Amino acid sequence: MDPLESVVATLAAELDTINAELSSPDVARDPGRLRDLSRRQRRLTAVVGTWRELADARADVGAADELLTQAEGEERDQLAEDRERAVTEAAVLEARLQDLLVPEDPNAGRPVLVEIRGAEGGEEANLFARDLYEMYQRFAANRGLKLEVLEERPSERDGLDQVILRVSGDDAWTLLEHEGGVHRVQRVPVTEAKGRIHTSSATVSVLPNDLKVDVYRSSGPGGQSVNTTDSAVRVTHLPSGIKVEMQDEKSQLQNRAKAMLVLRSRLLQRKRDEEAAKQGDLRRSQVGGGGRSEKIRTYNFKENRVTDHRINLTLYKLDAVMAGALDELVDALVADKRARLLAEGSGA
Repeated sequence: MDPLESVVATLAAELDTINAELSSPDVARDPGRLRDLSRRQRRLTAVVGTWRELADARADVGAADELLTQAEGEERDQLAEDRERAVTEAAVLEARLQDLLVPEDPNAGRPVLVEIRGAEGGEEANLFARDLYEMYQRFAANRGLKLEVLEERPSERDGLDQVILRVSGDDAWTLLEHEGGVHRVQRVPVTEAKGRIHTSSATVSVLPNDLKVDVYRSSGPGGQSVNTTDSAVRVTHLPSGIKVEMQDEKSQLQNRAKAMLVLRSRLLQRKRDEEAAKQGDLRRSQVGGGGRSEKIRTYNFKENRVTDHRINLTLYKLDAVMAGALDELVDALVADKRARLLAEGSGA
C-alpha cells in the first residue's frame, strides 16, 4: 500500500467517527466540543477529498500509459497530452496533500499576547521597542488582524519600557509566532550627539493568549451606573480561572493596565500553576537574556537592510518593513516551518 494511502485511510476512519459524534445531541449541547470537532472535521475532509482527487489523477496517468502502448498517430499525440496534464495535476495534488498532512499546530487560530521590551542600549532600546510596536500595528492592519493594547509603560523620551498587546484573527499565531526573540538595531540614535552608529536591542515574546478580557460599564453603590462608557475591565486567566476586575479609573486603558498588574502579582503566587510555568519557559526560550548576541533579526538603518538570521534571509527594504510590510519575512518563516515539519514526518 502507498504510504500516503495508509496515512489517509487512518484519517478517513477518524473522519467517520467524528461525523458520527457530530450527530450526537450531547455534542450539540457542548459548544467547545462542537467547535473542536467541527474544526477537525473540516481539516480531515480536506485531506480525504484531496487524496481521492489524487487517486483519480494517478488512475488517469495509468490509463493513459496503457492506451499509449497501442495508439498511433494523432490519437497517440492526444493521449500523450492527456497524460501530461494528469501527471501535472497529480503533482499539484500530492504537494497539497503533503501540506495538509503537516501536524496541526494546537495554537493555530488562537489570539496571541505580544510583549515588547527595550533591552540593551538604554533609551535607544526603548525607542526601538516603540518602533517595533508601531511596525506590528501596521502589519496587523495590513493582514486584517485586531490589535489591542493591554498594558503600556512609556519611557523617558517617548520610547517604551514595555508594551503588551493582544492580537486576534484566524492567522494571528501563524503570522506572529516567529517574531519572538531578540531584535537588534544598528543606527544613529537620536540620543547620539556625534553621529555614531550604535547597536541596541529590544525583546519580543509571543505567547498563545490565555487571557479573556471583558469590558463593561462601571457601577457604583447599589449597582447604579456611574459611567456612560464601557470603561470597567475584567481580565480572566483561563488556565487558572483567576479573575481581576478593575473600575477605579475613568479610562478603559488605565483599568486594563491596573488589572494586568494585579493579575500578574496573583499569578506569581501560584508557583504550582503548570501552565504559567510553561509560558515562562516559552518566553525565556524566546528572549534569553535580551543580549544583542542572541539576536534573531538585525535592522540596519544605514544600509536599509533587515536580516533574519534563522533562515539567512536579507532584504534591502527596511523602510518598507518598518512601515508594516513584514510579509516577505513572515511568509518565508512560515514556509521554513512547514518544510521542517514535513521533513520530520507526516500526520494530520
